Amino acid sequence: MTTGGLVLAGTPIGNSADASPRLRELLATADIVAAEDTRRVRDLARRLDIPISGRVVSYYEHNEAERAPALLGAIEGGALVLLVTDAGMPAVSDPGYRLVAAAAAAQVPITCAPGPSAVPTALALSGLPSDRFTFEGFLPRKAQERARFLDELATERRTMVFFETPHRVAEAVAAAAAAFGADRPAALCRELTKTYEEVLRLPLGELAALLAKREQEPAGIRGEIVLVVAGAPKLEADLPALVELVKQSVAQGERLKDAAASVAAAHGVSKRELYNAALQAD
Repeated sequence: MTTGGLVLAGTPIGNSADASPRLRELLATADIVAAEDTRRVRDLARRLDIPISGRVVSYYEHNEAERAPALLGAIEGGALVLLVTDAGMPAVSDPGYRLVAAAAAAQVPITCAPGPSAVPTALALSGLPSDRFTFEGFLPRKAQERARFLDELATERRTMVFFETPHRVAEAVAAAAAAFGADRPAALCRELTKTYEEVLRLPLGELAALLAKREQEPAGIRGEIVLVVAGAPKLEADLPALVELVKQSVAQGERLKDAAASVAAAHGVSKRELYNAALQAD
């Protein structure tokens, strides 16, 4: 009878004291520990004063496909495989999804040892509505793709959660302010659960200005970052009336594209929809 299985376990996102008793037990007893970074999981075990008795193998974005068959074979042979990432829950913008999908297809036992995750932590700290939210992961790196991506979210009513890197966060927040409007409430959560944890609760425009200033300082912007943005307010948009506003701006010398973007951001409607409507009205 097969006794093995796959366990996804959440690891601390900053403070090692957040490691659950179950994670500690699994690290000590699993036959195989599949880790995003083997050095990090060994360091975590050292800080927790836990000996890892099983075999530690790497499992990260670029070797997921080749590593999964061997891990599934081990599980089918009776091994208990523990999957962990550098921080937080596997499969949430981290490696794990492909292995879980393969394990589900192979009908091997899968379970989860719940633990820390930056998404609900930032959402809870943001002070923004948390009854309904959407997790959008990392924004596209290229400016044009990022602008299109954000424009599609301009009318999203749910609170939005994004991951971002320190060297791109200033331009990402500026792009969000352009797409959603400078007054849209937001919270930037940095270094969650760590010594220098910081939560900045500001409208997107003010937040963009602050980050642009910090980016020029010697220390720059550091740490792991989660951006939480309020959803679009419920508005009964009068599209013809908004088209007239766009036309007025164009008559004063503003480009049609820029006029549509500013009016759309101010009224919580899709920039693309308003731009197309203004084009058709000419």
